[in-house]
Amino acid sequence: MLVAERYEKIVGWVNERGSIRVSELSELCQVTEETIRRDLDRLEQSGRLRRSHGGAVSVRDDKLAHPEIPYSVREITNADEKRRIAREAIKLIQPKDRILLDASSTAWYMASDVPDLSLTVLTNSIKVATELSGKEKIEVIATGGILAQRSLSFVGPLAERSLDAYHVDKVFLSCKGVHLERGISESNELQARIKSRMIGMADQVILLADSSKFGVQAFTHVGDLSQVDVIVTDKRMPADTIRQLEDLGIRVIAV
Repeated sequence: MLVAERYEKIVGWVNERGSIRVSELSELCQVTEETIRRDLDRLEQSGRLRRSHGGAVSVRDDKLAHPEIPYSVREITNADEKRRIAREAIKLIQPKDRILLDASSTAWYMASDVPDLSLTVLTNSIKVATELSGKEKIEVIATGGILAQRSLSFVGPLAERSLDAYHVDKVFLSCKGVHLERGISESNELQARIKSRMIGMADQVILLADSSKFGVQAFTHVGDLSQVDVIVTDKRMPADTIRQLEDLGIRVIAV
């Protein structure tokens, strides 16, 4: 069996069963378990499956069962609140800052409205990078990776590894859900993994979340609220929720 043929068979078995163990793949392919592990590493790097303890699981099932909301839909959902949140978040940026903007629609509103300051902006968003390209003083660094078509963002192992080369002063990101006990969550694992990586590379974590996202637990955990420094939200946020967040040491800005 040729290597390329083995790769296709492995991906086919993983997608058909949802998950499969290294030992079983070794028997099916008639190669050593070490060879299978190397195959799985390469297939994960290309985004075709995800490694798990002792085997691999399908990424296709996650994408189908927990699809991302298309960007065109997210862009108009709670648009007025998101624009107000974006304008307020821009006030937290200082000249010479190194910042990270995620691929959320609120981050795109920030990119649209931010003045042409001397900044370095790292992003995994095609729309954010395009929006900033016309601002001469802003240096834009975009990750590579697998293109998530619905969010127009780069995700996957290459995008995650590219973030490891950088450290930023502030990260501005959004999410699908914010829960007081269960923390920040996203709709699928690829988005959750890259946002978790973003949180870990910043001095200050600024969460952009309109009030509709609070009390929601989406599919995949991103991080704990203890990792968040500032939350920018809208004025519909209940006062008791704001108090609870402030009791956790989080600065809450409601606009």
